[in-house]
Amino acid sequence: MLIKNAQFLKSSSHYSQCPAGNLPEYAFVGRSNVGKSSFINMLTGQHKLAKISSKPGKTQLINHFIVNNSWYLVDLPGYGYARTAKTLRMQWSGMTMDYIENRRNLYYLCVLIDSRLTPQKIDLSFISKLGEKQIPFLLVFTKADKQSSLRTERNVQAFMECLDEQWEERPPYIISSAVTGKGKEEFLAFVENINTQHPFPHIFSEKDGVEYP
Repeated sequence: MLIKNAQFLKSSSHYSQCPAGNLPEYAFVGRSNVGKSSFINMLTGQHKLAKISSKPGKTQLINHFIVNNSWYLVDLPGYGYARTAKTLRMQWSGMTMDYIENRRNLYYLCVLIDSRLTPQKIDLSFISKLGEKQIPFLLVFTKADKQSSLRTERNVQAFMECLDEQWEERPPYIISSAVTGKGKEEFLAFVENINTQHPFPHIFSEKDGVEYP
């Protein structure tokens, strides 16, 4: 897939305020400062499309970007930033989960994981919750350029082995770098494949008695 155009559409504080759900949607979520905005900018080839901050917890709203006028990228608030006020963390968490559970045109949730770290309980717990709610997701291991490929592979393998303890089948994953562009073609091929297999307007939803793609 070639991205010909991408632009910011709107920010929302609740899923009901999001743009009309008339296009396939792929949302990014992960620990604060995991590199969601950098990944979006890398994918679209626009370095300033999504705002990047050195301070964790910068994304506080549901941010929609429209790609090729045919599908959405969504930047969700990060989780796990301890210095944020508890009431605000709860607000962000509620906003994110309401969106994940109720956004009917959400094809896949992309969970970003820092590849430099050993498996973190907060990430594993969040993924377990997705399994309970039967939310389809893709794992995106970020910042692969920050260390050797061997260390990245070891951390990814350790993470997947943790998932093996609870999951019958491993979820799909890619390894990425916003600096080198690693993972861009793989991610866009994934999106193109899903969009081709399950063209809009048919949305797969457990609520309709149909399995997710």
